[in-house]
Amino acid sequence: MPTDAIARSLGSSSKTSDPAPDASAAPTSRGAPQSPSPFVSVRGAREHNLKDVDVDIPRDALVVFTGVSGSGKSSLAFGTIYAEAQRRYFESVAPYARRLIDQVGVPDVDAIEGLPPAVALQQQRGTPNSRSSVGSVTTLSSLVRMLYSRAGSYPPGQPMLYAEDFSPNTPQGACPRCHGLGRLYDATEATMVPDPSLTIRERAVAAWPQAWGGQNLRDILVTLGYDVDVPWRDLPRADRDWILFTDDHPTVPVYAGLSPEETRQALKRKREPDYQGTFTGARRHVLHTFANSQSALMRRRAAQYLVSEACLTCEGKRLKREALSVTVAGHDIGVLAAMPITRLADVLYPLSIGTIPEEAGCTGHRLGRSTVRAAAAERVAAGGSAHAGAPDVRGTPNLSIEKRLAAQRLIADFLDRIGVLTRLGLGYLSLDRITTTLSSGELQRLRLATQLRSQLFGVVYVLDEPSAGLHPADGAALVEALDDLKAAGNSLFVVEHDLETMRRADWLVDVGPEAGEHGGEILYSGPPAGLASVKASRTRLHLFGGHTPLARPRRAASAWLRLEGVTRNTVHDLDAAFPLGCFTAVTGLSGSGKSSLVSQALIELVGERLEQAMTAEDADASPIEDMPARTNGRVATGMEAVHRLVKVDQRPIGRTPRSNLATYTGLFDHVRRLFAATPEARRRRYDAGRFSFNVAKGRCPTCEGEGFVSVELMFMPSVYAPCPTCHGARYAPKTLEVRWHGLSIADVLGLTVARACEVFAEEAPVLRSLTVLDDIGLGYLRLGQPATELSGGEAQRIKLATELQRGQRGATLYVLDEPTTGLHPTDVDRLLGQLNALVDGGNTVVVVEHDMRVVAQADWVIDLGPGAGADGGMIVASGPPEVVAANEASRTGPYLQRELDVQ
Repeated sequence: MPTDAIARSLGSSSKTSDPAPDASAAPTSRGAPQSPSPFVSVRGAREHNLKDVDVDIPRDALVVFTGVSGSGKSSLAFGTIYAEAQRRYFESVAPYARRLIDQVGVPDVDAIEGLPPAVALQQQRGTPNSRSSVGSVTTLSSLVRMLYSRAGSYPPGQPMLYAEDFSPNTPQGACPRCHGLGRLYDATEATMVPDPSLTIRERAVAAWPQAWGGQNLRDILVTLGYDVDVPWRDLPRADRDWILFTDDHPTVPVYAGLSPEETRQALKRKREPDYQGTFTGARRHVLHTFANSQSALMRRRAAQYLVSEACLTCEGKRLKREALSVTVAGHDIGVLAAMPITRLADVLYPLSIGTIPEEAGCTGHRLGRSTVRAAAAERVAAGGSAHAGAPDVRGTPNLSIEKRLAAQRLIADFLDRIGVLTRLGLGYLSLDRITTTLSSGELQRLRLATQLRSQLFGVVYVLDEPSAGLHPADGAALVEALDDLKAAGNSLFVVEHDLETMRRADWLVDVGPEAGEHGGEILYSGPPAGLASVKASRTRLHLFGGHTPLARPRRAASAWLRLEGVTRNTVHDLDAAFPLGCFTAVTGLSGSGKSSLVSQALIELVGERLEQAMTAEDADASPIEDMPARTNGRVATGMEAVHRLVKVDQRPIGRTPRSNLATYTGLFDHVRRLFAATPEARRRRYDAGRFSFNVAKGRCPTCEGEGFVSVELMFMPSVYAPCPTCHGARYAPKTLEVRWHGLSIADVLGLTVARACEVFAEEAPVLRSLTVLDDIGLGYLRLGQPATELSGGEAQRIKLATELQRGQRGATLYVLDEPTTGLHPTDVDRLLGQLNALVDGGNTVVVVEHDMRVVAQADWVIDLGPGAGADGGMIVASGPPEVVAANEASRTGPYLQRELDVQ
């Protein structure tokens, strides 16, 4: 619906500065029968921090939900509107099927009228899976497998294979040697014994378990008669091979703590052992831990002792030889799946334009032919070639009429689908690209491409920051894709912080004015222009030029951190220099190699030089099945000025409700000590552990410290109710009787950060953490807020705050990957203030960033490109923002110049 038409339908409500101008102006369905309302009418929404809000939102329009981070935007769009649409749909599903579906529950709202079916496109990654790929998410792999099965060129005498035979994820198709992984993993002496000058007692076999497990194996070797006190390299080769590679499991008596001589005497006298120990070879231990451990940290630790090589049987293509012997356009399916999507289109296009005799009775192919011609035109417009790869068609000779028709139909559909992906700026991806290596923004755009082809109409699409991870140059294509969905008769409800998307919207719903308990109100609902008069809106200041960033002089480098020969993913043999003592922004198109250079290569190469220990969080970053490719390159200069490396990303700070803001930052340790020091706690002999909801002696025995109990309902979502014993307090009654300044430990967890700053004003150790959290814009969060309720942006800022509260010693390198994702411009300004404070303290900050407001305020910019994928991976421009903006070869330059002109 055009903006002026919507405005007229609301009368004057869109032009007023009343906090909720739409609440009474939109028509409702109550009273006498009338024509369907063009609005989704929400009444009495109280989900999360929403304050019993009423709002009317137009259908058939691009509606953007705005507001500061934590204001309640997602609670309204996803937690209320989408959740209610999903609930209504599930009511139509058979009860038996319903209980197999993960349902979101019933939103806390009085009524929603005029709500069509809804589809959510969120940035949630789901369970990491190394077998999930771009091809499987988009279902393009199914088309390609069918193409090879029905229209491929088979070797003479080979029977036709089914589509399942071309999938590495099925027993029929997987390579029998590597089981469809494409790589083989093994442990070598060099990896398991990194320092052969050490003795076994000195832990020469580094691959063995730490603590008691490793000591047990060493004691067993003493019993077996091996010399554990000579350097490893001096042991006989036969002994070394047996210790590392044997598959034997001898069980022998163990005399813990005895010397080799004392052990020999004990064996001779047949003394009673401490226990019977079973030996496991180092290689067997590593492989077993790698494959079976439930601990991500243990699996990642085992992985560092493994070497990975491509499977020789399938050449890393993951499929059995019979499947790889079938070709299309001269390529086996493994080669085709590894091509960028744009190159893949060029290779397949010639097969779609073959001539089929009319006497075959096949006329339907003309429709397919027109489709692929349109797709080819799109490629030409995008700078590609409609006929590139045409000579390769000779690799598929003498196809029968049936196979040619099948190929045309399948390729027509295929080209139509990948045309959408290319429009969304994802043409650099390959079908075999593992989804765990994609950004959340790339994943959401893959799902959006699928919806663009679904040809649904009358649907509400609810999107979560579709511009996340998207370069401004790709933003126009995204908006066009959204316009196509709207033109097809759908409604678009978008939670977004991007100012350009707000300007393109038909309607804005601004939620605020602040975050948490100070938000949850509808400040404005109407066409974008009307927000200019709403003084309480933080969005207004940025959208209409009322906010000017704080100008600051550019810093000069104190030294340079230089990388040479960096090769990782799309980056090949690249030299890069990062100024130390500065704030550097790394820019470039999506897929140009920014994260490969910064979040992977820079972190790995510097981390190796610093010999910095891996944390449990790093271990959980990616599934062990996806052993990341090794970064080639080295740090040439600058390490003498870098003493520490800190990576701050948006991964969750915990995966269960037991992890929260207070426990992650460490401030809860100080709080528990304060409670343990009270006279009542001392009288009862309560220690600090008594005040932890993770320890049995202090927590509620009914809910075991969870604060709630789950009631399973067979055909409905599980209901979570406050614990009947502690009523959500999480602690046992005796624990709650202890008070500090009139507050129980449960009361403290219920405080917001801002309120806690007042309560703990005299407690310096606690106040230090709280002040940093408040300064970084998290004052609205409760201390006991479960980690599962935090957004990625909130998690990243909590990590940064945890780091900021430590004493700053300088010479630290901070690396952040798109830190502004999920942040309102107001929160971005706060984040910039903290990052600049780090640099002023003698540290270095490097960010991968698409927000030109941030880039314009950096000291140094490194722009990668010029394109994405194979067309990227090079440094197009580097220097102060003004220099990069003036570089005509830079795709970032025009957008950066526009921002510099505004500032």
